[in-house]
Amino acid sequence: MQDLTVIPTSNAALPDAAVALQHWISGQWLDSADGATSERRSPAHGVSVSVAAKGGKPEAEAAIAAARAAFDAGGWPRSSGKDRAALLLKVADLIDRDREMIARHEVLESGKPITQAMAEIEGAADLWRYAAALARTLHGDSHNSLGPDMLGLVLKEPIGVVSLICPWNFPFLIVSQKLPFALAAGCTAVVKPSEMTPGTTVMLGKLLEEAGLPQGVANIVLGYGDPVGEILSTDPRVDMVSFTGSTGVGKRISAAASATLKKVSLELGGKNPQVIFPDADLDQAADAIAFGVYFNAGECCNSGSRIIVHADVAEALTDRVVALSRKVPFGDPLDPRTQVGAIISSEHLAKIDGYVQDAVAAGARLALGGAALEVGGLGAQFYQPTIVTDVTPDMPIACEEVFGPVLSVLTFTSFDEAIALANGAAYGLSAGVWSRDVSTCLDFARRVQAGTVWTNTWMDGFSELPFGGFKQSGQGRELGRYGIEEFLEVKTVQMRIGATRGAWVA
Repeated sequence: MQDLTVIPTSNAALPDAAVALQHWISGQWLDSADGATSERRSPAHGVSVSVAAKGGKPEAEAAIAAARAAFDAGGWPRSSGKDRAALLLKVADLIDRDREMIARHEVLESGKPITQAMAEIEGAADLWRYAAALARTLHGDSHNSLGPDMLGLVLKEPIGVVSLICPWNFPFLIVSQKLPFALAAGCTAVVKPSEMTPGTTVMLGKLLEEAGLPQGVANIVLGYGDPVGEILSTDPRVDMVSFTGSTGVGKRISAAASATLKKVSLELGGKNPQVIFPDADLDQAADAIAFGVYFNAGECCNSGSRIIVHADVAEALTDRVVALSRKVPFGDPLDPRTQVGAIISSEHLAKIDGYVQDAVAAGARLALGGAALEVGGLGAQFYQPTIVTDVTPDMPIACEEVFGPVLSVLTFTSFDEAIALANGAAYGLSAGVWSRDVSTCLDFARRVQAGTVWTNTWMDGFSELPFGGFKQSGQGRELGRYGIEEFLEVKTVQMRIGATRGAWVA
């Protein structure tokens, strides 16, 4: 295995039995009407982790009806920012209390390392607290410069019922990028987690119930995109869809939602470049590149999956990244030493490997890896740290989302060429630049087509800063003040407060 760092099975205690998961609709925990279920087995350990109710049309429509009734006739949309914030803060405290339990279940369902999962749950609690702060500071505008007889008001009101469709790669974190902001705005919601990682969203529902969220304000329907996701995207009682996932599915959701002209917010794929100039700190860049491509086994929309490096330093930088890659611990995600865990499914592993083999067949060179990784006691649902050089821009591995621990290396010789390569993909989620020259960094940041630009770092994140993409990486924004604005409608009120209006008919 090319002298890689592999953490074999830690013999950590595994669950004796799968957890039974139910839908949460109008405050009730329910099985599916037809009794259908789906099982999730740990991608790292092979054991059965959860058996979830498999939702269909009855469950999706019941959840939408509950959210609609809670919005139209319930008190949540008309509650004060203070009261909404108090509940969100209570949820954050409960997340902190149960952090270890939530993280462990997420590891078992997703295959990610336990230390990463713990950090994500901590970050999720911070998102609930930040959304609570937004609930307290939300306000509209007034215009008192319209003349002595008029006062103009701009009200910001909750958009209504929102469908929140979440992915498998960061199941608890991403639902926490959506739901607390929707609740802070006064919306009601139906949440559909991925069928592969439903457990921690159900745990969140239990915490919402414990915190005292009124019935129907948030609902959870488990199941597959067909039919649950489709119904949540097309039902006219839903006012907005917020989706995180692949660009292909995002396009289908946008098309499905168009029939009712509901608002759609999409956080989709990425093929995120890091451009390294000759004056960069190569040691710092190499470490950030390793982090960017191996974090969450590369199953991350923000994965730094391609580097565009100046030809003068390409060999030196690649050598550094290869050396660091050999030291990154891959293996049992329940072992605290592990930094890269299992791939989500055998089908996805085959897809990752297909990109690599196709690139090699087209003339690219493997500097490291390029095959499944055997981990003692756990099997082969892991993928080796992989670095592919001599990549050309037309290769699929250079412009399509691999979603695995695979780094593509391209080279450039001029600033304009670097920009052209960085902007050459259909995506525009994030980008990075490495240079000691602040003018180079600023020029790059202004010219690159990406929703987030990092300079001399990679994938730092803050609740206060908006997140979203250009081009086929999506539309709309999450996080920051923009994150709550997505869930608001703007209403103009014009009030005549002085003399009566002049007669139009003489």
